[in-house]
Amino acid sequence: MTALTPMTFTETDIDQIAGHTGRVAVTVGADGKLNPSARRINKLTKGALERLVASDSFTKLSAGDAVSLGFPTGMAAEAVDVVQLANNADQEALRAAGAALAKRRGDADLLVLTGGLRKAAELCFGLAMRDYTFEDRKSNGKPRKGQVVIMNSKPEEVEAAAAPLLAIADGAFMTRDLTNEPANILTTTEFADRLAEMESIGLEVEVLDEAKLEELGMRTLLSVGQGSASPSYVVVMKWNGGEKDAAPLALVGKGVVFDTGGISLKPGAGMEDMTMDMGGAGVVSGVMRSLALRKAKANVVGLVGIVENMPSSTATRPGDVIKTMKGDTVEVINTDAEGRLVLCDVLWYAQERFNPAGVIDLATLTGAIIIGLGHDNAGVFSNDDTLCNAFLKAAQTEGEGAWRMPLGAGYDKLLKSRIADMKNIGGRPAGSITAAQFLQRFIKDGTPWIHLDIAGVASVKSETALAPVGATGWGVAALNRLISNLYETE
Repeated sequence: MTALTPMTFTETDIDQIAGHTGRVAVTVGADGKLNPSARRINKLTKGALERLVASDSFTKLSAGDAVSLGFPTGMAAEAVDVVQLANNADQEALRAAGAALAKRRGDADLLVLTGGLRKAAELCFGLAMRDYTFEDRKSNGKPRKGQVVIMNSKPEEVEAAAAPLLAIADGAFMTRDLTNEPANILTTTEFADRLAEMESIGLEVEVLDEAKLEELGMRTLLSVGQGSASPSYVVVMKWNGGEKDAAPLALVGKGVVFDTGGISLKPGAGMEDMTMDMGGAGVVSGVMRSLALRKAKANVVGLVGIVENMPSSTATRPGDVIKTMKGDTVEVINTDAEGRLVLCDVLWYAQERFNPAGVIDLATLTGAIIIGLGHDNAGVFSNDDTLCNAFLKAAQTEGEGAWRMPLGAGYDKLLKSRIADMKNIGGRPAGSITAAQFLQRFIKDGTPWIHLDIAGVASVKSETALAPVGATGWGVAALNRLISNLYETE
């Protein structure tokens, strides 16, 4: 797994600035006033920093942006990165500043002079999140080198505040790695094995194989994977950090390691992107990792259905009727609408076994949500205003786009089947909504539930504020925030 760049915290010592090799970062407010660290750099560079801050290169910067002074006279550093940032900067600007420094760092050691920043830990989070590359499958690929030193007048306080944020970044890295992996590497068995390894950090992990799934009656999940030579699994991850008898929050993820569409074969163009169709399971895995690393005082169970959807002589056909674990029957109209068939059984199992306080499922479920919301927002569907509003607030706080979509009985009509209890698709109109309506049929009355359609945000073609091109890790921070706000005990 991609490791976070090593980050250490130390007392401010301006006498170390001159001899630091690599890069040095310093913050200067929009007013151009230099703090003690900046004044030392200005003295060492014979006024070059002061001239830079007075130039258009600096004055036109937005909060959190940076400009670099290359090979500064009087210093051993290869560059000084000057960040426009006030001491009382908000979370967005602080994280943007950290991301800007990460993009400039390369493999160089970085000394960050945080001066009087009041929430320096947020800069650390932005730096950690953006300092990510996925090089594992390149013949000459190498992990990023170097380390980051954070200088502050109260390093212990900054380190303590940064620790839970870095645990979230670590979980997001896991999500990104899983989502970026090609399907010949991240097979169903490899996925299950990687999750089982998290027992080493305190999670209880249980892997349910096909024999157990057959015994439980997870026929719709098994129907998706029956055309593949790779076995299907459900992996259950438990974190019991809250009160002993408190009902857990259940997180459920779609883990289709590759989706050809099955017999309803997808067009060839772009099919290679379907390595990310396990993105929902990737987010659940990353959240569970973060909770364990930061020792969250909450009870949370993560369940992921891991399958591969392939066409073969044993694959499910359009027109087949499958009985769910719940007992309802589904007419499979399109085998490319397979994610809901995986989720419906896992959702029912999660409620039957754990009687959770709430359920949140995540899936790269529909292309329709991308048409509706693009790549800036995940689609949010819910039967509970309190839980939904709490999630939307958490996502907004973390800068992870999310937009609530409607549900309604009228959409159920589109799922009516002539020969079974329901169809697995409702046609082109309202495709993401009918998918959510399908899943809602497997939520018990009185159970608060959110469905997150993350097809547009799990992996993207252009960089985001805190991630390079590719897998984003969207949702790890927002779900951690929601759990902290609603489910953690003091």
